[in-house]
Amino acid sequence: MTYEVGALRAQIPALRTGIAYFDGPGGTQTPAPVGAAIADALTRPLSNRGSVTVGEANAEALVGEFRQTMADLLGGEPSGVVFGRSATQLTYDFSRALAKDWAPGDEIVVSRLDHDANIRPWVQAAERTGARVRWADFDPVTGELPPSAVGELLTERTRLVAVTAASNLIGTLPDVAEIARLVHRTNALLYVDGVHYTAHAFVDLARLGADFFVCSPYKFLGPHHGVLAAAPALLETLRPDKLLPSSDAVPERFELGTLPYELLAGTRAAVDLLAGLGTGPADDRRARLRSAFASIERHERALRDRMENGIAALAGVTVRSRAADRTPTLLLTFDDRDTDDAYRFLAARSVHAPAGTFYALEASRHLGLGDTGGLRLGLSPYNDEDDVERLLEALAAFLKS
Repeated sequence: MTYEVGALRAQIPALRTGIAYFDGPGGTQTPAPVGAAIADALTRPLSNRGSVTVGEANAEALVGEFRQTMADLLGGEPSGVVFGRSATQLTYDFSRALAKDWAPGDEIVVSRLDHDANIRPWVQAAERTGARVRWADFDPVTGELPPSAVGELLTERTRLVAVTAASNLIGTLPDVAEIARLVHRTNALLYVDGVHYTAHAFVDLARLGADFFVCSPYKFLGPHHGVLAAAPALLETLRPDKLLPSSDAVPERFELGTLPYELLAGTRAAVDLLAGLGTGPADDRRARLRSAFASIERHERALRDRMENGIAALAGVTVRSRAADRTPTLLLTFDDRDTDDAYRFLAARSVHAPAGTFYALEASRHLGLGDTGGLRLGLSPYNDEDDVERLLEALAAFLKS
C-alpha cells in the first residue's frame, strides 16, 4: 500500500498555514475529523453516565468506545484502560498508589534516558517511603540504554523499574521486551513511558512486557490527555485515594471526577484516522493499525534518512541522536552557536523546530548539554519531502548567518 501523505495533510487545517512542523514530539497538529468529533460530543445530548436518559446513554457509549479504541491501539483490554489529564498526572497518581506498599530498604530503578515525568514521581515517592533509588545510565556517546544497564541494578528488594520505550530527546528505542524479561525474574513491576513511542510504532503490550504503559493521544493526532494501560487484575490490587461515593470498579477507581467525554470522542477519531491509513478488514481496527504503523514507519524513516544525510553535509552542527534503533527524532547542537538562536531563526522562516531539554533534564545533563539541551527535529506522519528540504535550507542559512 502506498502511503498517501498528501491525503493525510489535507485533513489537517494547521498545515494550510504553510508552516513546516518539526515539533511533533511536543504535540502533533490536529486533524479536522478529530475537532469535529470533539464538537459533536459536546453539542449532542450529554450528561453523567447512565442508562435512563439520552444524554446518559451518550456518555456511557463515549466511555466504552474510548476504552475499546485504546485497547485496540495498544493491544490491551478495555477494562484496563485508564483516562488521565496527562501522562505526568497518571504517573504521579500511580506512584502514590504503588508506594503504599514500599518500605525502607526497598529499591526502585529509574533511567537517565527518561522524561522527568517517569523519573521524579518515583524518586519523590521513594523519598517519602525510605526506598532507595538506583539509576540506570545510558551511553552518552551512542545514546544506547542496554538492558544490562537495568539488569545489573536489580535485586530481591527491587519493587519497580521505570523506563522509557523511546527517548523524547534523542529518539533511542531501548529493548523494553528484554528489560521486562530481566525485571520479571524478580518481584518487581515495570512501568513504561510510551508517550514518544506510541506516536511512531505499533504498540504490542504483550510483546513489550510492560506492567503499566502510559501514552498521550495529543502526540498522535488526538486531544490533550493521558492514557494508562495495565492488566485489569493488576489494577484490582491497587487502592488509590478516592471519594467515598465514587465507583470502586476498575478502571473507574483511578479516574477522579467526571470524565471529559469530548476528549474521549476526539481520541477515538484520531485512532480511527490512523487506522484508515492502513489496510485490513473493516471490523478489525487493530489489524488496520498494524498496517498503518508499518507504512508510517517506512515513511518517517525515509524522511529521517534524507534529513540526516542533509545535515551531515553541513559544517558546524552535531547530531546527538546516534542509537542504532531510534525514532525519527534528532537532537542538534551547533559549534559556537546558540540552539535558541537557531530555533528563532527557523521559526522566522516558518519552520518550527524548538530548542530545550523538553523535560528530559537528566538525559540532557548526561549528554553534557546541561540544562540547555539542543534543537530538536521531530518528524510526524504528516511531514513530507518538501518540509525536510525547507528545514535543510533554513539550517544551511542559519549556519551561514
